Amino acid sequence: MHKNQTERDAIAIITARGGSKRIPRKNIKDFCGKPIIAYPIIAALDSGIFDEVMVSTEDPEIAGIAIKYGAAVPFLRSAAAADDYAATAEVLTEVIQTYQKTGQFFARACCIYPTAPFVTPEKLKAAMELLQEEHTEAVVPVTAFSFPPLRGMYIREGSLQYCSPQYADCRSQDLETMYHDCGQFYCFKPDVLLRKRRLITEYAKALIVPEQEVQDIDTPQDWEIAELKYGRLHSVL
Repeated sequence: MHKNQTERDAIAIITARGGSKRIPRKNIKDFCGKPIIAYPIIAALDSGIFDEVMVSTEDPEIAGIAIKYGAAVPFLRSAAAADDYAATAEVLTEVIQTYQKTGQFFARACCIYPTAPFVTPEKLKAAMELLQEEHTEAVVPVTAFSFPPLRGMYIREGSLQYCSPQYADCRSQDLETMYHDCGQFYCFKPDVLLRKRRLITEYAKALIVPEQEVQDIDTPQDWEIAELKYGRLHSVL
């Protein structure tokens, strides 16, 4: 490593662009008394495991709120990484490479979504600890499907059809448990991301999260459900 380079352990990157469509200004909308982006910022800071907690955004208002709650915004996101088609891996690659250009290299990283109020310091610490295990390139929080996807159905031309007819007569309890991504955060190794250009690799491990602590937030209805869940968990409603 050159003398002008600094090896740092871990960075939390909260990805928060300003152009949300279905819920306008979603990333800074009030959620149970605070802008929703405040929750992942506070969780990352309180975990005590990150050398830097930063927000990647192209939006000055989001940047201002992020700084108010303790995050760093050392640079604004490029226009190419802020459009509707930019993948998370592209955004993270830009962040990691921008830090490297200033001589800062991180061994571990965690991408946290801004609309993830159920993220806790404990989950972040557990996931980042898992990331240090041998042959581990990423850690992804997952939760079990509440109903087996193998017994799911399509509606085609007005008729119900099993998507996997061979499982139509199976009891739910006899099918292997399947999981889905919680959409909250991803722990990864920056060198692997830069090499493979994707977050979830063949060497990813799971952090299992209870269903009541998971809620995808894409619509106003999702938002209401998330507030109800959060309120019940934290007695704020």
